[in-house]
Amino acid sequence: MKEQVLKKEIDSKRSKAVMVLTQAALCAALCYIGATFIKIDIPVGTEKTMFHFGNVFCVLAALLVGGVWGGLAGSVGMTISDLTTAYVTSAPKTFVLKLCIGLIVGFVAHKCFKLSKEHSARYTAAATAISAAAGMIFNIFADPIVGYYYKSYILGVPQDLSKALAKMGAVTTSVNAIIAVVVATVLYLALRPVMKKSGMLREI
Repeated sequence: MKEQVLKKEIDSKRSKAVMVLTQAALCAALCYIGATFIKIDIPVGTEKTMFHFGNVFCVLAALLVGGVWGGLAGSVGMTISDLTTAYVTSAPKTFVLKLCIGLIVGFVAHKCFKLSKEHSARYTAAATAISAAAGMIFNIFADPIVGYYYKSYILGVPQDLSKALAKMGAVTTSVNAIIAVVVATVLYLALRPVMKKSGMLREI
């Protein structure tokens, strides 16, 4: 009897692990698609910056599967996007920053607000928006600052061009942040009841 119970518990844990891994992989694919195909490139001298939807799915992933898996989905998906497009030199920076976005969103959502538990509709909507905003506010400041030092001191880009890229990056990052907060919040609130009903939304 005990062996049967133990076997059921092991099978349940395995199925949950497979589900989380599958969801994270799907989110990574969406991050890749959002950064590679749903974007507008903006040339700045010999370099580029862009408006894109990659951050939307990075934030959504952190809300759905937690900060670690969400951050990894964002960093892997968008790093692969960089490596397969004209942004190849930005890949290391992308990996670190997107991982941080996921970790921050996941921490605020699931450690502070306990988002995966039962709450009122108003609480859930507010907690989702605040959690998404926390990750994006970090990115608004971190992306241009890290980008400036990364390009100047690691890639050897002239400082004047690095400053211009950082300024343009601050603008595009701010727009991307607003898009990410709004769209990810709407998507999460739409997906949450469906996934909860089907047993695909785990408690974090």
